[in-house]
Formats: sequence, C-alpha cells, structure tokens
Amino acid sequence: LPIYLPVSQVYFSACFSGLIIYLFLCLFLWSISLPVSLESDDGKTYYVKIHTPWDVLATYADVLKIKVPFKANDIPDIPMNWLFTPFRLPNHIMNPEPDYFTSPFNKEKIDFFLIDDKETFFPPSVRNRIVSTAPSLGSITGRRCLICCVVFLITGSITWRRCLIDCISHNRKYYGEKIGIYFAWLGFYTEMLFFAAVVGLICFLYGLFTFDDNVWSKEICSEEIGGNIIMCPLCDKTCGYWKLNSTCNSSWQSHMFDNVGTVFFAIFMGIWVTLFLEFWKRRQARLEYEWDLVDFEEEQQQLQLRPEYEIKCTSRRLNRVTQVLVLPSLTCIITLATVIFWISLIIACIIGVIAYRLAVYAAFASIMKDSPTNNIHMVGSLITPQLATSVTASCINFVIIMILNVMYERVAIWITDMEIPKTHLEYENKLTVKMFLFQFVNYYSSCFYVAFFKGKFVGRPGDYIYMFGWSKLRNEECDPGGCLIELTTQLVIVMAGKQVWGNIQEALVPWLLNWWGSRKARSHPESLYSRWEQDHDLQNFSHLGLFYEYLEMVIQFGFITLFVASFPLAPLLALLNNIIEVRVDAWKFTTQFRRPVAAKAHSIGAWQEILNGVAVFSVVTNAFIVAFTSDMIPRLVYMYAYSPDNDLSMKGYINNSLSVFNISGFSEDNRPDDGESPEWFNSSVITTCRYRDYRYPPGHEKQYTHTMQFWHILAAKLAFIIIMEHVVFMVKFFVAWMIPDVPAEVKARVKRERYLIQEYLHNYEVFILMKTCT
Repeated sequence: LPIYLPVSQVYFSACFSGLIIYLFLCLFLWSISLPVSLESDDGKTYYVKIHTPWDVLATYADVLKIKVPFKANDIPDIPMNWLFTPFRLPNHIMNPEPDYFTSPFNKEKIDFFLIDDKETFFPPSVRNRIVSTAPSLGSITGRRCLICCVVFLITGSITWRRCLIDCISHNRKYYGEKIGIYFAWLGFYTEMLFFAAVVGLICFLYGLFTFDDNVWSKEICSEEIGGNIIMCPLCDKTCGYWKLNSTCNSSWQSHMFDNVGTVFFAIFMGIWVTLFLEFWKRRQARLEYEWDLVDFEEEQQQLQLRPEYEIKCTSRRLNRVTQVLVLPSLTCIITLATVIFWISLIIACIIGVIAYRLAVYAAFASIMKDSPTNNIHMVGSLITPQLATSVTASCINFVIIMILNVMYERVAIWITDMEIPKTHLEYENKLTVKMFLFQFVNYYSSCFYVAFFKGKFVGRPGDYIYMFGWSKLRNEECDPGGCLIELTTQLVIVMAGKQVWGNIQEALVPWLLNWWGSRKARSHPESLYSRWEQDHDLQNFSHLGLFYEYLEMVIQFGFITLFVASFPLAPLLALLNNIIEVRVDAWKFTTQFRRPVAAKAHSIGAWQEILNGVAVFSVVTNAFIVAFTSDMIPRLVYMYAYSPDNDLSMKGYINNSLSVFNISGFSEDNRPDDGESPEWFNSSVITTCRYRDYRYPPGHEKQYTHTMQFWHILAAKLAFIIIMEHVVFMVKFFVAWMIPDVPAEVKARVKRERYLIQEYLHNYEVFILMKTCT
C-alpha cells in the first residue's frame, strides 16, 4: 500500500535545526527504501512515497510478534446466538473469509506459514502499524524529537480509505483492532437496544391504552369531584386559588408513564443491562480469538513511554519503595482542586437554574391566570405555568451543559497534560476519569434534582420552606400531575438535544473544516491537486478521537438506564440515534478524517468498568424513582389499605391524597394579592383549600402534622426499594454467574490452536533437521 508522507519545514520548527532533522528523516526514509519526492501545489510541502519491501515487513513482523495463519481451521464454525441472527447479513452478501489457526510470525521459518502472496499477506492495518512503529525500533535513537516528528508525520498521512461500514472484520483489517473493537461494541449495543426499545414501547402503549381504567384521572377531570376541589396557591402573592380539574390534561399525560408498566420496565432494564454486559464479554472474547488477541498484552503497546513525558518531565523525585523517579505530588493537588472547582461550578449553575424556576414560575402563573394560551392553536390548552417553567428551565440547563462541556474539555486536557502521564494508557485513564466525572455531574444533576429533590421539601401552607431559608424564593412543588412527568420532560430535552446536537456536530464540523481548508485547491486540476494532497488536507484524527465517541455513548447509556423508569421510550430514542450514529461515524472515518495509525486493543478498556458501575447504580436510582418520584406506591397503599369497603378500587383516592388547610391561616407574605384569584373565588364562602400531603385537618388535636397513612406510605416506599434492589441484584448476579465470560467453543479453539502450534512447530523442526542432514 503506497503511503505519501508530507515533508514540510513547518513540522521541524520546534526541534533542533530544521536541516539536521531533515537529514535524519531522509536517512530513515532511505533505510526503508523510498522512491521519489512529489512537489505540492503550494511549493512548500513535499510528498514522499513510502514503500516497505517484504524484508522490512518480515523483520518488523517478527519483532512485533504479529500472528499470521499457518493452518486452516478444522473446528466447525461457532454457532451464532439466535437473538442476534436477525441483525446479521447473509453469507452470500458478506462473503466471509476462511478461518485459520495463527502463530507469531518468525522470519526464519517462512515455510511454516501459509503465504500465498507476499504483497497481500500482511493486511493494511499491519503494514500501517509496522511503518509507524519502525522509527521507534530502528537504529536512529537518542533523538526523541525526531522520533516524535516522524511518528506524527506518518500518522497524519495515511489516508487511503475504503467502504468499511458493514463488515467489522474488514474494518479491523484496515483501521486496526482499536477502531474495530469500537464499531463492534457500538453495533452490539445497538442490537441490544432493539429488545429494550420493544419492551419500552409496549409499556408506553400499555399506559396509552389503559386511559379508561385510570380512575384517579377521571376524578380529577370530573366537574363533581375535581371541579369542587379548591387548591392552595402554588406561589406567594402572585398565584391565586385554582380548581383541581384544571390539571386534567397533565394527569392524563402522567398516566402514560406512571403506571404498573413503569415498575415492570424498571425491573426489566435492571436485568437487560446485566445481559448486555455479560453478552458483550462473550462477544469480546470471540473477537479476541478471531482477531488474534488472546495472548496480546496491552502493555506491549500502551505502556510505551510518551514522547511528551521524556521531553517535559524535568523535575522528578525518587520513590523510596519502588526506586522509580515519579512526579512531585503538587500536580495531583492542582488536579484535584481543579476538578472540585469545576464540579462546584456545575452545582452552582444548577442552583441558578433552580432559582430561575422559582422566580419565573410566579411570573408565568400571573400571566396565565386568565388562560391566554388557550387561544394558541392545538397546544394552547396544554400549556400550564408548570409546563412552561419546566420546558424553559430545561432548555436553559441544556445550553449551560453544552457551554460547560466545551470549557471543561479543554481544562481536562490541560490539567492531564500538566500531570505529564508516563504512558498512553495512563494518559487515557486519567482523562477518562476526569471527563466522565464531570459529564456525569453536568448531564445528570438536573435530572437528579427533579427526581429526588423537587417537591420533597416544600413544607405546608402557612409554614413553607424557602430556598436557603432566608430568600423569598419558595421551594417549588411538583406539577399537579406529579414530578414524574417533569422528570420525563427534563430527560427528553437533555437526552434528545444532546443526541441531535452531537450528530450535527460530528457530521457538519469536519465537513465544513475540510470544505474551507480546500477551497483554493478545488479550482485546480487533478494534476496539481493530487489525491495524496487531498487526503492530507483532511482533518487529523487525534489519539483522543475514539475517547469522545465512547464518552458520547456512555453518557447515552446512563440516560437509558439511570432514569428509564420515568421514560420507557428512552431506549427507542437511543436506538434511532445509534442507527444514525453508526452511519455518521463510518462516513466520517472514511471521508472526513485522515486514516489513523492502526493500533491494537483487546477490549473497550476503562469504559467496561464505568458501564458496570452505571449498571449497578441504575438499579438504585430506578428503585428510588418508582418509590419517591412516581405515585405508584401511594396508590397501591390506598387500594390495599384505605379504599372504602376494602373493594380494592381507586375511588376516592384523589380526595384521600389531599389535605385541608384553613385559608385564614395564611400570613400576609403567603396570601394572594387582590385580583390574583379567579372571579369564582369568594373568600366568605370558601374557607379552606387543599394541598398534596397527608396531614391532619384544622381543628384536629394534631392539626397539620402527618397522619398515620403518611408513615404507612413511607414504610411501603422503603420496603419497595429494599425488595426491588435485592430482587434485581440477585437476578443480576445469578445471570452473571450463569453466563460465562468466555464461550466454551472459544476456549476449545484456543486450546486446539496452542496444541497445533506445538505439534506443527515440532514437526517443522524435525523436517528441517532431516532435510539438513540429507
């Protein structure tokens, strides 16, 4: 495969003298047999066509212990899991290549291996890796800057591309195992999302088609019940009294997500995520075998010293235990302080959004008191002060999230560079921890607030709780339809907005940069603007390119697992996004970026442990969402313990779930201003109002204190959390124990291959010995 290497004086400006570096570079290029130089259109950049002859390939393949075939596989094909068969293309379309047993290449035993054509014996990814590795293994040593420059130049110039969208094995042979394992994981994750999306859609349709059984919503919408229940003001002074039946629409909307199917789906997703992780381990083990990575030690490649470490690390101290020079601890303190500062900044922004919600709700309530939005076509009747506040706050929060992402990304890279990690693996792991911790707080904090804090600390009429205790911002209550529908709104806006913006950014930004960068050269004929120059003008795929791809998918994984009890359609949205994501990534890799240097990887690395952590944490969050955010537990307690005549019906639930407050108990700071209450309100006739809580009525010896039903419901919630967590965790661990990480047929193939290597090598040595003696 020809590789055109751009040689420009610009690249040498930071290293010694440009002339000296150029001479060393020419010496290296001459050592691996290079033809002529080709001048570019700008007259400043020169392209050298690299050709690696068989001897060079064989030498470095021997040094790198690259595995090559020596015998056709005589074990039947591994049977494919029936769950994933519908997602596979038939063999007559894919044209799978024959399978072989492989062994580390040995230049002295050429006859031992199945070499049909030396020109195609090593796949493009192997040739790519050999060329990029040659400078660091060659005779030009002691010139760290030179090696850094050579590796950079070669990395930036390998841009030959093919259509590698559908076949993972072809992807691996061209781009290398590291990119291949990413596409394999993304494809498998998308396949598993199909099953979660189907079940989530069924649960959503269940809530949609059981409207007629929704007794409590009928009571809210009824003029006889909901029309006669006067509710207390939801904010101080600018909010008036209102009737419960005004929340009829939000009650019906809430039922679509807050029903029995919610509990089932939360439990199902706890089991689904376990199956996903366990089946991926098995899929990964298959790929390790098929891609000759069973004996691969990641340290061979990832634990090589970074050139930046050798150049920048000037102040080191001796570790008395290991007797190894390490960096001083001051950088760790700076890093910790920086991460804490940025997480505190996120929390401050969330508090600011909460303050916005509290301040703006009163304004919306005052504006909408006469229902001016009803004149808006179709959706006017659905707009309420709660909905308007929730949607606008979610949009503002999303904008803040995007801005903080851009800022912190640069800060995270800066402080990681400042730490000067010793190896590439250490660099990626440190950056992964910083970025994921920040993204976790940045994306999920608003959802955690709505799910577990909003509406939980509001107090009661006459004794409200205010933000920070001293401000005039009264803690906001949940939407009359419940906090679950607000969590759904928040989740949809943040999750869908991130996915849409991410795909636009991934596809549009590289295309625009490439279009702008090549605007002058496009007017030149092909003879002047050559193919290799066009490829060189593409965007450089940095060593952190895959890091951002993984981070995007892991954040999505958190959305569909941590809060899925509030929105069963989240897996469906993720599935649709990933179908587009796979195509966008493939188009981006093949047309918008220079081909990166092939690298090996036998797993998805630290992301596996992060996914495991998110999976365990999701069981806890969904149990708390069902117990404390949803109204499922209070309804079940009422049905089984407090329903009239013990008929297990939900009649009377609305009246039972609302407490009574005497209007005369409002202070001047809480009482609505004159003109804020609707015309139908007459204070001389209406002396009480209702609010969501379980407290004794006025006049009772324990007035305004919690009733026994409140404590029964709280005990039921805690019991549900404990039972759900234990059941799901037991099933998770049982499933993980039942499903081995490595399939039995893979283990058999590995043992068979090792046995054949020993047998064939022994027979080969005997054959060579006999041939020599004769």
